[in-house]
Amino acid sequence: MNMTDTLDRAAVGAERKKSPASVQVVASPGGVHAWLVEEHAVPLLALEFAFVGGASQDPAERPGVANMLSGMLDEGAGPYDSDAFQTQLADHAIELRFSADRDAFRGSLKTLVSHLPKAVELLRLALNEARLEPEAIARVRGQIEAGLRHDASNPDVLAMRAFNETAFAGHPYGRSVRGSLDSVAAINRDDLSAFRAGVLARDNLHVAAVGAVSADVLGTLLDDAFGDLPQASDLTQVSQIELQGQGVRRVVEVDTPQSVVRFGAPGVARHDPDYMAAYIANHILGGGVFSARLFREVREKRGLAYGVSSALYPMRHAAMFFGGTATKNERVAESIEVISAEIARMGAEGPDEDEVRLARQYLIGSYALHFDTSSKIAGQLLHLSLEKMGVDYIDRRNDLVASVTREDVRRAAARIFDASKLLVVTAGKPVGLTGQG
Repeated sequence: MNMTDTLDRAAVGAERKKSPASVQVVASPGGVHAWLVEEHAVPLLALEFAFVGGASQDPAERPGVANMLSGMLDEGAGPYDSDAFQTQLADHAIELRFSADRDAFRGSLKTLVSHLPKAVELLRLALNEARLEPEAIARVRGQIEAGLRHDASNPDVLAMRAFNETAFAGHPYGRSVRGSLDSVAAINRDDLSAFRAGVLARDNLHVAAVGAVSADVLGTLLDDAFGDLPQASDLTQVSQIELQGQGVRRVVEVDTPQSVVRFGAPGVARHDPDYMAAYIANHILGGGVFSARLFREVREKRGLAYGVSSALYPMRHAAMFFGGTATKNERVAESIEVISAEIARMGAEGPDEDEVRLARQYLIGSYALHFDTSSKIAGQLLHLSLEKMGVDYIDRRNDLVASVTREDVRRAAARIFDASKLLVVTAGKPVGLTGQG
């Protein structure tokens, strides 16, 4: 370790010892677990929760079920029809939302502590007694279909869809979370009920809470909100998959003056020993900051695009390095060439000492920004719970970043940055590019 590296670690030492949140593990009398940050400065509670499963549990022939159900749970439940349920939320200033991604069915509740009993009642009803009435199903279906029709000419959506279909062919990740016009039209009440019965259960539930409640109070709330759910989920097994289509160049024709480019390759799993080093390597390459190599080469030096970035995506059943940009049709080929060259250079040479030092400083110093609101804290806690990172990860994380050496980053970069493995999908009318349509 050189003197500069030693001084750098000493300078950030005090910063990385600061914990942005003190986390308690709460177990309700009924056995529902949650992570809690108790904060009484403001009389609010932010609750984030997720059921492992998500759109990967959609029937293969009917993608979009999880997404549609997420739009149905607050469309009437228990004694309240849709209008009455929404009125109850509005009258008590309660925010209740549901969503679905590939790996989880998610929910979010935000309320004043004075309205906690009503908020918990409405959450319990939505999860257990959603009416799923024909009129509401038709209304939500219509909203989804309108969005899908709009997306039919959206190059961002088309590029992402084509990328997933190629990268994860034959796998649930290859299907659209929102489904298609045909699949959404076919979804019925039985599909929604079956998904709810199989996925919304206590054994695959993760909960994070931030706000003005004690552990004892939260324990009671957890049972009130989630205690009536089935104990055991019934999930369809989803296989692990490595990104397919490596080396493929695919073009989706869209009549637009600007093309969208998406690129990716195999990444590293979240619990891989090289993950943090790979995370730093990606930050240096394309981590969304002005100092990133891709930003400098693509935007600053050549003016090829307004922005370009990359990230690691360690999903539950796949690990991916992924990035993208958008540029004029005439400059797409050059942009892809520059991006590929920078990825190849990072893989072959790795970063220099200054790049690693500055990356560590930035990642350590900016970590607290993920915890500056109750909702952000709850979201971060839920993410860490889902990733099985341990309740002490927040305290350990900056030390993990600081311990990464240049050699660690070079080793990880060599693993994941190989331009020959890039799957590249372009949506638009790129000049001089050909590929599978």
